Amino acid sequence: MQGKIIKGIAGFYYVDAAESGIYECRARGIFRKEKVKPLVGDNAVIEILDEEKKEGNLIGILPRTNELIRPAAANVGQALIIFAIASPNPNFLLLDRFLAAMELKGIPSAVCFNKKDLVLEDEVSKIREIYGKCGHRLFFTSLEKGEGAEELHRYLEGKTTLLAGPSGVGKSTLANLFQDGIRMETGEISRKLARGKNTTRHAELIPMGNDTYIFDTPGFSFFDEPSIEKEELRHYYAEFGPYEGKCRFDGCVHISEPDCAVREAVAQGTISQTRYDNYCRLYADLKELEKRRY
Repeated sequence: MQGKIIKGIAGFYYVDAAESGIYECRARGIFRKEKVKPLVGDNAVIEILDEEKKEGNLIGILPRTNELIRPAAANVGQALIIFAIASPNPNFLLLDRFLAAMELKGIPSAVCFNKKDLVLEDEVSKIREIYGKCGHRLFFTSLEKGEGAEELHRYLEGKTTLLAGPSGVGKSTLANLFQDGIRMETGEISRKLARGKNTTRHAELIPMGNDTYIFDTPGFSFFDEPSIEKEELRHYYAEFGPYEGKCRFDGCVHISEPDCAVREAVAQGTISQTRYDNYCRLYADLKELEKRRY
């Protein structure tokens, strides 16, 4: 039988096998022998030991489309990054760091700015202006009031989505909104899944029905940014794209070079000053990391 690993705790893996339910499985020794670690999000092959108790063995892992190191996760279909517009105020540098990391992994991303009911429309317009050309889909929601939830649901449906963002921005509200009415398994399975839930720092998959899953992650502080070469960073800013090849120097990184088309666009207001400033800070961070490596 095949299913998807939705959680791993203390050597047990919980596998959602479509209409059959969630099985508590142990991994066979072959995984240790071959040095393969099952990950949340893996599509797995299991053998059933006890159908009534929903117990089995994990005997195989199907090929992965992608893999994240920390949080440890596999087969991420897309990412939804959630920030609050206020309470707490958004950290745009953190957002850009995450977007660049997802671009490097080839994972499509969207950004949800929640709690729009706490600010005036002018503030919403400012954020649209900053991120309107970033190349990622934007959602503006008030999830506590259900505003924008239907559009988000359509984005999530049928996909495995990495849900990420700082604490207090509405991630739990989103998960709870879409879990309403989702069939839970037996109380015993629910208790098994709850074991250690307050101590694990790993990703967990939340089944939402119709082949839809959300990766619930511990937060940005537990996301390891993949190694991005500083010269490549500019390619992860979509608004720079139209100006590639228009600078005086080939391979211009748009930091201090003369006659830089990107810097000129920033000066004219065509490219967001906020996004450009974040780019410069991330470039400086990558340059410092490069120095430490060598």
